[in-house]
Amino acid sequence: MSITGERDDRPGGGPQKVGIPIVDLTTGMYAAVAVLAALAARERTGKGEFIDIGMLDVQVAMLCNRAMNYLTSGDVPQRTGTAHPNLQPQDVFPCKDGKLALACGNDAQFIKLCAVLGLFDLPKDERFSTNAARVTNRHVLAALLTEAFVNYERVVLVEAFDAAGVPCGPINSVAEVFEEPQVKERNMLIHVPHPLSGTVPLVNTPMRFAEHRLGATRAPPLLGEHTTEVLRELGYDEARLEALAKAGAT
Repeated sequence: MSITGERDDRPGGGPQKVGIPIVDLTTGMYAAVAVLAALAARERTGKGEFIDIGMLDVQVAMLCNRAMNYLTSGDVPQRTGTAHPNLQPQDVFPCKDGKLALACGNDAQFIKLCAVLGLFDLPKDERFSTNAARVTNRHVLAALLTEAFVNYERVVLVEAFDAAGVPCGPINSVAEVFEEPQVKERNMLIHVPHPLSGTVPLVNTPMRFAEHRLGATRAPPLLGEHTTEVLRELGYDEARLEALAKAGAT
């Protein structure tokens, strides 16, 4: 949180949490990768493995480039809002009808960006001619780009930047996410049968395999829906199941 959010001197400044439980999710992913690595090692050595993954360790590992910035320079990373600390311009800019995330990664892309916006003299300015200069003068550059961005609708800029090879994308609400053509094409929203509501919407798995089809085929279970089934598998006889049911166990 110390590196997420706006600076203290900006409106809304202060540490911010990420909008999803990111460390919970990534710890699970690290665990899954570790399990796969252990299984591969077992195939070679015939030996099993004990896996130890801590959520704090995952948080430290995820500091990524911000950690290396500190370790190589001694400078403690600060919050920069949506601006990238090492590459500019990489930030969020307001358009007529919403905000757009820009990820301009090199000098050539910066020249293309300026051409789309009609700012042909900007790459010639020594304050912005190199990435290092743009990082140093990022606040001045951001103000100039903001003046240009607000004259366009998002879809116009996205199409123009895509054609020019400048990475960008609209900042979608969650509702807009599921209206995105690519999200629909990839079938990321699915509906599965549900005993009470007919169907229930679910987010599909992002994993795709050529030989195996993944995805939910059953809705999340109702409270106690599989209790009897599970207990039978554990060896509970009918008398004990009946006694549990009479006691209200679910």
